[in-house]
Amino acid sequence: MLSAVKGARLSLRFFRSVCNKVSDHLRLLSPAELRLLIRNEDSRITTTSGLANGYQQANVVIVPKHLANDFEAFCRSNPAPMPLLYRSQPGETSCPILAKDADIRTDISQYRVYEDGLVVKTVSSLLECSNSLRTACQKPSLPCVEWSNMVSFYLGCSFGFEGSLKKAGVVVRNVEQGRNVSLYKTAVPCIGSGVFSCPLVVSMRPVPPAMLDAAVQATSLNPQAHGAPVHIGDAAFLGIRDLSRPNYGDQVELQPGDVPVFWACGVTAIEAIVSSKPSLAYSHSPGCMFLTDVQDSFLVSDVPYYETSGDTNLCFQISQHPLLYSLASQGAVAKIRQLDAIIGEDPGQRGIKALFIQDELLRSCMALSHASSVAITTGFPTHYMHSPPDETDGPPGAIAMATMLLSLGKQVTMVTDKRAVQMNQAIIDEAVRTGVLKSTIPLVTFEETVPNPALNFLCHHGDPAKPRYDHLVAIERSGRAEDGNYYNMRGINIKHLVDPIDDMFLAAKNIPGITTIGIGDGGNELGMGKVKEKVKSLMPKGVLIACDVPADYAITAGVSNWGGYAVACGLYLLKTCPVHQRYLNKGLGADHQTPKELQDWTTNLPSVDKEESILSTLVRFGIRSGKTAHLAMEVDGLSFHPTHSAIITRLLDVTLGSSKCAVNVALQFV
Repeated sequence: MLSAVKGARLSLRFFRSVCNKVSDHLRLLSPAELRLLIRNEDSRITTTSGLANGYQQANVVIVPKHLANDFEAFCRSNPAPMPLLYRSQPGETSCPILAKDADIRTDISQYRVYEDGLVVKTVSSLLECSNSLRTACQKPSLPCVEWSNMVSFYLGCSFGFEGSLKKAGVVVRNVEQGRNVSLYKTAVPCIGSGVFSCPLVVSMRPVPPAMLDAAVQATSLNPQAHGAPVHIGDAAFLGIRDLSRPNYGDQVELQPGDVPVFWACGVTAIEAIVSSKPSLAYSHSPGCMFLTDVQDSFLVSDVPYYETSGDTNLCFQISQHPLLYSLASQGAVAKIRQLDAIIGEDPGQRGIKALFIQDELLRSCMALSHASSVAITTGFPTHYMHSPPDETDGPPGAIAMATMLLSLGKQVTMVTDKRAVQMNQAIIDEAVRTGVLKSTIPLVTFEETVPNPALNFLCHHGDPAKPRYDHLVAIERSGRAEDGNYYNMRGINIKHLVDPIDDMFLAAKNIPGITTIGIGDGGNELGMGKVKEKVKSLMPKGVLIACDVPADYAITAGVSNWGGYAVACGLYLLKTCPVHQRYLNKGLGADHQTPKELQDWTTNLPSVDKEESILSTLVRFGIRSGKTAHLAMEVDGLSFHPTHSAIITRLLDVTLGSSKCAVNVALQFV
């Protein structure tokens, strides 16, 4: 028995070695040689994944000519899933700009035949159908559609960038496992055109985290093969419930630590046929592509990744639970890093630079760019001897963020202490009246009269699966210390003036999908618990005053308001970044902004005039400078002119202007 088992193992090894040799032989063949084998129905070619490395592959859809214009418009409205490589003339069987001596009726290993949107058969050749299309139909009553009335569309395919991935050193798991790629229908609707509309289909390839940047950059250089990923991370963001059950293709197994990376997929065109239900249509079968003679543009480029233009795609993780990454151009990243350097200046000489964490501003802006509903809280009642006790740092930065978030279509809510409702409502009303705020925003308080107050505040009916907000932002908000008290920088306990809004940040840590951000300038602010140990050891009275409540991201600034201004500017830079917008929009629709949209977002940036107006309002309401308690046009003891106005001007210069050193700044951190 033992010898029989050994013999069986040897036979299996021999069979696998033979198969690998066959596969290796096929991988060495040119597209033209492979097309000839496919034309002769070579049984070794069941999928084109891993074949013709260095050359583009194409999805193919063939529709009656009366639908051709609608289908072309559909492709151009959804360029990432359906990059249009070639549209044939009616009845044309060749595609000279893509391949020589090709025949679309024979050069795909397996075709699908559709009647009224349903797959009625798969065939290895369309010759019979082109001779008598009635034979392809199961319904004799259907009118005969002559081949001369059919139009072929060739669309880019992700198999075309697998060679790029390999050259970049990225493992291609589906090829490694000898499987077709995994394809999934998403809950993301494509932009419809004419009779065509359907959900986006994506392909998924597992990528180790250390290879994500290489994978993103390699594929971004090949827009004809779908370009950069449209999603990286948890599949639930796309409405995909189970990665082990792809809608098309094979299950590709993730290895430990792998991140699922999703590219727009040309099988979206097949879904469009299913949805539009033409009387007759053809397509390739998923995984069985048309092999072109067009070389992968990346493989013929000798330009190293990091010496390319400012539009190079850079990848950043912005959430762990659930896992989410985002993309932005090298140029946008460089500018946001410049903003970070400006707000990190310390004219008050507090030693705030010691609390700095690289790219907290960048990741915060990226996270907020993905947000839909944001709750912002501020208020530091440091002047406990005065009424009101609040300081001028915090509200201006909060309003600057709220203004930009509103202009980007986000829902914004302000959260305040019960003692400060009337004052903060008056500030909001005045900001709207003077045009600083685009529109009024809800002002709410944290109520402790219900069970699990933080959970009920954050989630509908206290259900963690139904959060009201996906982001919490605290700017210059007094934070709870280790002993449960709240201290100003002098070490005075001001707990009696502060509602326990910190509980929201603590509860959010256990609610997937809520990201928290803290902005501070001393270490005793809500969210700065992320750098608590540094505050204890480096800041005056740090052991006593250090906030114990962390945020996912802690932005440190010389003055907290500056952090709010920088967030607003960073959001603008991401909104005007084609790389980031393509990623947000899943590659659907146009990436450019109209002049009117640009003007609207520019108008909603912070400005010297607007911030001076807000500060004037605060002073009129009796709100004082934090450091000096002066009832004057100053924040933290620094006069608005020239200190704060100069910072705002410099932030705007970076945001709206061009900087020669921007790319160099980005490269320092790649």
